[in-house]
Amino acid sequence: MTHRAARIGLLTPAALIGGAALAIAAHRPGLAGAAGPGFWLAAFLVWLAATLAARDLAALEPGTAAGRRLVRLAVPLLFGVLVLVLWEVVVVGAGVPAVLMPPPSAVAARFATALPVLGADFVQTCLKSALPGYVIGCLSGLGVAILADRLPVLGRGLLPVANVASALPIVGIAPIMVMWFGFDWPSKAAVVAVMTFFPMLVQAGAGLAATGSIERDLMRTYAAGYARTLLSLRLPMALPFLFTALKVNATLALIGAIVAEFFGTPIVGMGFRISIEAARLSLDMVWAEIVLAALAGSAFYGLIALAERAATGWHPSVRAG
Repeated sequence: MTHRAARIGLLTPAALIGGAALAIAAHRPGLAGAAGPGFWLAAFLVWLAATLAARDLAALEPGTAAGRRLVRLAVPLLFGVLVLVLWEVVVVGAGVPAVLMPPPSAVAARFATALPVLGADFVQTCLKSALPGYVIGCLSGLGVAILADRLPVLGRGLLPVANVASALPIVGIAPIMVMWFGFDWPSKAAVVAVMTFFPMLVQAGAGLAATGSIERDLMRTYAAGYARTLLSLRLPMALPFLFTALKVNATLALIGAIVAEFFGTPIVGMGFRISIEAARLSLDMVWAEIVLAALAGSAFYGLIALAERAATGWHPSVRAG
C-alpha cells in the first residue's frame, strides 16, 4: 500500500503538470501544427504516467466509505482530464483544422461567449420538450403496467407488443409527430413520451411481478384488497425496477428531444443549433451544444440516482454501494 501510494503521489502530479505544460507549449507559434518527435514523446510519457496513476488508484482499497467514494471519483476524473489534455495537445500539435476537430480550449471559449444562446436552447429542448415528454411517458407506462397487472388478459397481449414497439426508430416517429402536433415543443414532447413509455411499461411490469407469493399471502391474511396491496407492498418492492426505467429514460428523453428537432422546430433548441452550425462548419458551437447536452443529461441522471438511494435504502444493492 505504501509503495502504491508513493507512486500515485509521484505520477499524478507529474501527469497533470506535464499535460498542462504540453497544452501551453502546443499553442506556441513555432510549435502549433509543426510538433517534432520530442513533443510527441513527451505526450506519450504524460499518457503513460496518467495511465499508471489511474491503475494504482483503482487498485487502492481504503478502509472507510469516504475513502472508497474518493477513489471512485478520482479515477474517472483523472481519465477525463487526461482525455481533454491529450485532445488539446494532439489537435493543436498536429495542426488539425478546426472544421474537423476543434481543441477543447476553443470549445470552452465558444461555450463561454454563447451562454445566452445555449441557455435558450436548454430551455427549449430540456425544459419544454424533454421534461414534459419524460413525465408523460413514464406515468403512462406505469399506469398501463398497473392496468395490465390488474387484467392478466391485457398483460399477456400488451407486453409482447410493447417489446416490439420499443424498437421503433425515432427517425420514423419524429416526422409523424411533427405532422400531428406542429413544429413547436409539443411534437418533441410527444416523441419523448413514446420513447420513454415502453421502457417504463416493461420495467414496471417486471417489478410488479417480482413480489413473492409469501408476501402476497400475508397481505391477504390482513384482508388487504388490490389497491392496498399495490400501495403497501407491490409498488415499494418494484421501486428498483422503476428507478432503472427512470434512469434509462433520463438519457432517452434528451436524445429523443434533440433528434426530433432535426425534423422541424422553431429557430431555437439543441438539435436545431447542432444541425445549423454543422452546416456552417462551426464545429466549436456544435461541440458546445454537445457539452451542454452531456451536462444536462448527467445532472438529470444524477438527481434520479440520488432519489433512488433515498427511496430504496433498504435494497441490498444500495446498502452494498
